[in-house]
Amino acid sequence: QVQLVESGGGLVQAGDSLRLSCVASVRSSILYAMGWFRQAPGKEREFVAAIWWTSGYPYYTDSVKGRFTISRNNAKNTLSLQMNSLKPEDTAVYYCAASRSISDLQLKKYDYLGQGTQVTVSL
Repeated sequence: QVQLVESGGGLVQAGDSLRLSCVASVRSSILYAMGWFRQAPGKEREFVAAIWWTSGYPYYTDSVKGRFTISRNNAKNTLSLQMNSLKPEDTAVYYCAASRSISDLQLKKYDYLGQGTQVTVSL
C-alpha cells in the first residue's frame, strides 16, 4: 500500500513563497506519475501540477505557470511544489497524488491521495 504524507503548508502573505513536500512510502520503481491537487472552500478539487517520476517532465495548470515549480527526488521518494508569488486565490488544501499517468492526474483521477496540507494566502 502506498502512503503519501504532505507537509509545508502554512499562512503567508500575498507575494510570499512556500514549499510543499510529499513523501511516498513505496519503492520509487513503482511510481509513474505524481502531482498536486488543491481544493478551496466551496469549490471543486482542481489539478495544479504533475510530473513523470522517471523523466521529471512537468505539467502545470495555466493559473500557476511561471509561479509554481514541481520537482521530485527519486532517491528520497519525495515530491515537492515550490510556490512563489502566492496570491489569495491560491488559498486551498493541497493534496499530493499518485497515478499511472499524467492524463489521469489532469482529470483528477488518482490511485493514491495524501491527507492534504492547508495553504492560506492573505492580502
